[in-house]
Amino acid sequence: MATGNNLLTDIDGVSVGNVTDLSLGSGVTAIVFEKPAIASGSVLGGAPGGRDTGLLDPAMTVETVDAFVLSGGSAFGLDAAGGVQAGLREIGRGLQVGSTRVPIVPQAILMDLLNGGDKNWGLHSPYREMGYAAFKAASRGSFELGTVGAGTGATTATFKGGLGSASAVSSGGYQLAAIVAVNALGSATLGTSCHFWSAPFEVDGEFGDCGFPDHFDTGHTALRLKGVNLTATTIGAVVTDAVLTKAQTHRLSIMAHDGLARAVLPAHLPSDGDTMFAAATGEKPLEGGIHFAELCHLATMVMARAVARGIYEATALPVDGGQRAYRDIHGRGV
Repeated sequence: MATGNNLLTDIDGVSVGNVTDLSLGSGVTAIVFEKPAIASGSVLGGAPGGRDTGLLDPAMTVETVDAFVLSGGSAFGLDAAGGVQAGLREIGRGLQVGSTRVPIVPQAILMDLLNGGDKNWGLHSPYREMGYAAFKAASRGSFELGTVGAGTGATTATFKGGLGSASAVSSGGYQLAAIVAVNALGSATLGTSCHFWSAPFEVDGEFGDCGFPDHFDTGHTALRLKGVNLTATTIGAVVTDAVLTKAQTHRLSIMAHDGLARAVLPAHLPSDGDTMFAAATGEKPLEGGIHFAELCHLATMVMARAVARGIYEATALPVDGGQRAYRDIHGRGV
């Protein structure tokens, strides 16, 4: 079941800030932890872009992060983490290294440079300033989904992509939530129909309650890619309030990829850079392996739901030839 606002910020101690530039056709999402969080991540797409993702390997020394960043802009967008890092340093956050502190801010980027927005920004990209603004905007309350933050310029094979989120609570009372910027070579729907691949996991009509068709047309399972623009990447994170090890958060990130694969067909292609982060805020001790197994299962389901919500809530960019949005065709459903 969903909890609270059905958003990542349902997890205590987690804030989200979005900066959206519709004329640029891009944006930044900052995920900020009130206290350093145990974290890891995994990359299954063939063309990833990231910053400080190597330290998330379970074999590496640093165990905690201060924030995650999701951004558009392809490689240019990697400047956004510097802006979030500056904001964290400003308030005295970061890993203590001798007499100084170094904020740990892993980032993943998606490719949105060919969506019709104005990318003529001059000598320096705007992403560092956007990252700082996203950090300053981060709050523990509700936030918008769809064409916002890192999902601003996102596209898919069939409909406009966007920023999605969803949350759940386990039978043991552990909270888990996902956030994702859906920018996929594949499709989150069965062809251009209203039916999401995530339909089995939907909660309370959160993405229109269209369900599955009466029968499957094999044409809906054919490879559908977004035209000649074979550049994409879906990036996201899952977060829980349980006490986990770094290795366990790594496993959660892999399970989040399972959710992506259930929500987008196909996922993890050679030109995708699909990347999933995972973090644990450590508020509730984990009582037994069965509870962790359930969290893994929930990570799959909440990510699949978040993907569909990102598509469902998206609106078309105000540019010539902008990709149409799901609700332009199918409305809001029930």
